[in-house]
Amino acid sequence: MDGVPRVPKQRRTDSTPAAAESEALRFSLLGPVRAWRGEEALGTGSPQQRALLAALLLREGRTATAAELIDALWGTEPPSQALAALRTYASRLRKVLDPGVLVSESGGYAVRGLREGALDLAVAQDLAAQAEKARSAGDLRQARYVLNRALALWDGEPLAGVPGPYADAQRVRLEEWRLQLLESRLDMDLELGCHAEAVSELTALTAAHPLRERLRELLMLALYRSGRQAEALAVYADTRRLLAEELGVDPGQGLRELQHRILQADPALAEPSAPVSEPAVVPVRPAQLPATVPDFTGRSAFVAELGEVLATADGRVMAVSALAGIGGVGKTTLAVHVAHRARPAFPDGQLYVDLQGAGPRAAEPETVLGSFLRALGTADSAIPDSLEERAALYRSILDGRRVLVLLDNAKDAAQVRPLLPGTEGCAALVTSRVRMVDLAGAHLVDLDVMSPDEALSLFTKIVGEERVAAEREASLDVVAACGFLPLAIRIAASRLAARRTWTVSVLAAKLGDERRRLDELQAGDLAVKATFELGYGALEPAQARAFRLLGLADGPDISLAAAAAVLNLGVEETEDLLESLVDTSLLESAAPGRYRFHDLVRLYARACAERDEWPPSEPTAAMSRLLDFYLSTVSMGYLIERPGDRLVDHLENAGHPGLAFSDRHAAQDWLYAEAVSLLTCVRQSARPGTLRRAVDLLWAAVDLAESGANSKEYEAVAVLLRDVARETGETRTEARALTLLAFVHHISGSRFDVAVQEAERATELARQTDDPLTGCWSSNISGVVALYQNRHKEGQKHFTRAIESFRDLGDRPGEASALCNLSRIHLASGRTESAVALARQGTAMYDAMNHDLRGANGRYALGLALTQSGKLAEATDCLHRALKVFRDSRQRLWEGMTLFRLAELDLAARHPAQAAVNADTALTLLRGIGGEWRHGNVLTVLGRALNDIGQLDRAQVCWNEALEIFETLGASEADEVRALLKPAAAA
Repeated sequence: MDGVPRVPKQRRTDSTPAAAESEALRFSLLGPVRAWRGEEALGTGSPQQRALLAALLLREGRTATAAELIDALWGTEPPSQALAALRTYASRLRKVLDPGVLVSESGGYAVRGLREGALDLAVAQDLAAQAEKARSAGDLRQARYVLNRALALWDGEPLAGVPGPYADAQRVRLEEWRLQLLESRLDMDLELGCHAEAVSELTALTAAHPLRERLRELLMLALYRSGRQAEALAVYADTRRLLAEELGVDPGQGLRELQHRILQADPALAEPSAPVSEPAVVPVRPAQLPATVPDFTGRSAFVAELGEVLATADGRVMAVSALAGIGGVGKTTLAVHVAHRARPAFPDGQLYVDLQGAGPRAAEPETVLGSFLRALGTADSAIPDSLEERAALYRSILDGRRVLVLLDNAKDAAQVRPLLPGTEGCAALVTSRVRMVDLAGAHLVDLDVMSPDEALSLFTKIVGEERVAAEREASLDVVAACGFLPLAIRIAASRLAARRTWTVSVLAAKLGDERRRLDELQAGDLAVKATFELGYGALEPAQARAFRLLGLADGPDISLAAAAAVLNLGVEETEDLLESLVDTSLLESAAPGRYRFHDLVRLYARACAERDEWPPSEPTAAMSRLLDFYLSTVSMGYLIERPGDRLVDHLENAGHPGLAFSDRHAAQDWLYAEAVSLLTCVRQSARPGTLRRAVDLLWAAVDLAESGANSKEYEAVAVLLRDVARETGETRTEARALTLLAFVHHISGSRFDVAVQEAERATELARQTDDPLTGCWSSNISGVVALYQNRHKEGQKHFTRAIESFRDLGDRPGEASALCNLSRIHLASGRTESAVALARQGTAMYDAMNHDLRGANGRYALGLALTQSGKLAEATDCLHRALKVFRDSRQRLWEGMTLFRLAELDLAARHPAQAAVNADTALTLLRGIGGEWRHGNVLTVLGRALNDIGQLDRAQVCWNEALEIFETLGASEADEVRALLKPAAAA
């Protein structure tokens, strides 16, 4: 903040009129000089009068002499009547402001008595100080948030329109301060890992401030962390050349060191430098407890959390922590470990009992209290008979003492309550498979499986570092097959440690068979299956049925509505069952309304379904109901998004009503939330009997491919459906799967030849099976691929056939799509006027049907045609309207492509800096989606924009990368890029 005038907080004094806060004066300097009373804007007069107000506000409440103010307003050549003019300005301002604000003093003037927050500059300074404090404390996210609030106070150029040398000097200083704050915030962006997002902003800033080395340094780091090393080095080359040409100097030390570190691939550059605080571990020592395992591994966050809770019992309150989790997750091991560490805090003793809550005969509380009372020195003759009396004596004995009680393997809260000490200074640790939500005041901990690193560490401790190091990948496979469950890892590792002739790969292979995995995970008296059996055996019949059937679905989790379909029950009844399973820790609540199994628990549930489900056909029926639920619900969402589209009329009937949506946003939210589970259901349904519904579900969920969010998973499932359909002679299904694959491949932007083959084969099979809609889609896709490959005559034939076919079916959205695509062919062939007309026709059809998303596709095509026809203002409007819809609909692919087209438009309008920002943002959005061909096109335009703003070396890096892409693909765009590189090389 050096060089920035400090403006202290000013509060209303006793001399200030008692006006309501809502009517208090406010001023702004970080933009035009303005004043408000409440929400009412006040007239601040002529430019010189505003200059006087600004000079006084910047004086921090101090008096400015008339001579100082005249010099501030007019400099060394004031007018002859400067003093009279100054007095006139002051008089006018006094009439506008509240009484007592503008005061005359010692022949000068001052502004006094403003309330806190009345001046935007003072607010910005306070926020900047808060941000610095938060950053010093290590809270980067809070610092970044506060700093953004400070930067948001700028409203254009500071002191805009204010004349005079003083205002000129302050303007420079305030702008410099803003840039310093911006650099600080961008630095925090990079520390927080937001490097890809920062590239676009830094590209624009370096274009606006080309000689500012810190911005160039941040841009280099952001590019490097985004995997764009060559561009990062090119920024250095551009900067060195520019500094030499403009100033005759070399880059500063910071830039030089960063270039050297990038060339050396310094590992410290790859990760944000924000310090990671280590969880505090409370050093404690156990006493009368079971022995802790010598190879206790990981769980540091839980150890710290529980240690902190136990520490609250230090003479103040009774601390109670209840650990819940599935059998084998390590609840007892963790609790015993924590209890041992807490021993010094409880010098009066530690009590332990296994309450046998998972078994058929849980321990009775009065029996436990008897043993506790004896351990505390109570004679048998003094121990009362009733539970209430024993509990009262127990609490009386513990009063004034500091004792830790470990209640292991509890059945429920009712069993635990009489065993709690109840006095301050004492603490209780409880473990159970049931979440004790009804245990008042307890600190609840849900214990999950180990992290992969913790799991591998435990495996290594038991097996030995040498064997694990020799077969690290196989070791990772073993702990993954164990689902990172500590008991399973311990069993697997113990079996391996006892068999010196086995390799880790042998064990991994044995565990690779899901049907045998649970049988393999037993050693001596330890067995994963037996642990799960205890929990399953305690379930009510309805709970057990839900447990078995829900385990059949392969998805990572399942929604409440989908689970209700599987169970063929109402949503409320299903929720009660699922929540009861969560309470037993056999099921996990992944999020509100979503549930999941641990991998090994799922295998056990399936084994139970094979063994116990009746009739035997019920598992197949349950999965069929799930498929019907997804098909019906996706179809409803498809219709909401595409009113008038005929696809749903050509899909298989679903035997489930599905969900209803209020609008397309709700439908999209559901589709993306369910994406992985839905695609997994399609994969599981790739078999005779459900194959047709599976491919139709995939077709109705085509947005998952088009958005780019799930295109790889979508493609893999489509390949499976095609192969199964071909093997089983399901020609209609094969045609539809081929159509979807052609669509995915053309979206991918790199497999056009494959897309052509699949689309042509789909067209032929659709004709054989009298499936006209599939033929329409495949023709449309064939036309798009022909467009991309510059086969314009063939493309026109495909689109013309698609238009006629869609019309025959009465599918107006399909017809509009083909018309907009035909517009692209006309545009590529130089028929600009007809291209505009076709795009307008298609867009108008979409609008007439209230097609928001497809209307955006139409405006995308229209924007391209208008750009080429020179109607840039209308093209900008079209593309921005399309961009808003794509962004709103989470269509990341088309959001990126629209930004790319806007970058082209910016270049046509001679706005290269904005073109660079749009192209770079598009590059970030399209990373990992859209394919290399689209990536190359965006790089080409980004290079043109960078070249136009003087970043020549970085432009050449972009073009070289684009050329490599196009040459690899054999794309004709390579010639355009070579032509761009020739002048650059000559320069």
